Amino acid sequence: MQLTDVLIVIAEVSFVLMVSPLLTGIIGKAKAWMQCRQGPSVLQPYRDLWKLMRKATVASREASWLFFVIPYVCLGAMICLAVMVPVFNVGPSGGVGDMVATIYVLGLFRFMMVLGGLEGGSPFGGMGSSREMMISAIVEPTLLLSIFSVAAISGTTDLSSISRFFAALGPKGLSPTLFLASAAIFISLLAENSRVPFDNPATHLELTMVHEGMLLEYSGKELAMMEMASYVRLTMFMVILSNVFFPWGIALGTGAGELLVGVASISLKLLLLSVSVAVVESVMAKMRLFRLPNLLTVSFTLSLLAVMSYYIL
Repeated sequence: MQLTDVLIVIAEVSFVLMVSPLLTGIIGKAKAWMQCRQGPSVLQPYRDLWKLMRKATVASREASWLFFVIPYVCLGAMICLAVMVPVFNVGPSGGVGDMVATIYVLGLFRFMMVLGGLEGGSPFGGMGSSREMMISAIVEPTLLLSIFSVAAISGTTDLSSISRFFAALGPKGLSPTLFLASAAIFISLLAENSRVPFDNPATHLELTMVHEGMLLEYSGKELAMMEMASYVRLTMFMVILSNVFFPWGIALGTGAGELLVGVASISLKLLLLSVSVAVVESVMAKMRLFRLPNLLTVSFTLSLLAVMSYYIL
């Protein structure tokens, strides 16, 4: 890897870390507008993280040393994912962004977060962890099938090569397979990031929470790191949906003009996806826990149809 590629990777990771809290703030602001409320500022997530970083840590007496290590592993896993997935340039991550490795990194994040929920010794953490594992049992096969469908079209499982392939094709690359797989990924995005209708990220009601239940025992800078890791995970799902399935606008070279177009392209896509998530959360209510497998089965069926449509058409 050349020096230029290293600098681009650092720029991509920095971009993801900087915009991730902003996207969460945009979703909250858009939801507030749709509900005729003023809502918090789009910069509120940055203020929350800054406030948490200055607070002391209070931990359960049942927690072991692993409880304090998990936030670093979760945030580190998401930074690795930002290195593996092409953000605004297809070049630097080539060869390391294999789709199976990407799914495993997401699985590592989920495993460590579930373990953190159990480490606190709280019954609410146990409930959140068990619900997270129930959801992930269907989400992971959906992610693999969805990305496999575009991998079958491009002939490679490397995410950068897939992005380069579809970016070079342009509008000719549009197909039923692409739309079915992207719809499945969007549902998985909502499920993996505990958004409505799977979970309400704005509530702390013990009997309904999934994501918040696993973070209930964290405080201080550890909670800030877990929240930041969750912000980055949401952003990376949006980046995968944008640059693996619809990569038009991504920079194919390292020229200044191409990189600027790539940054503008991914910024616009992230904004549109954030507004789309806000629309879904505004028009839908949180579903009952035992009805969630029905919606997850729909996403799995869409991903399966995407693979079937490739071989049929």
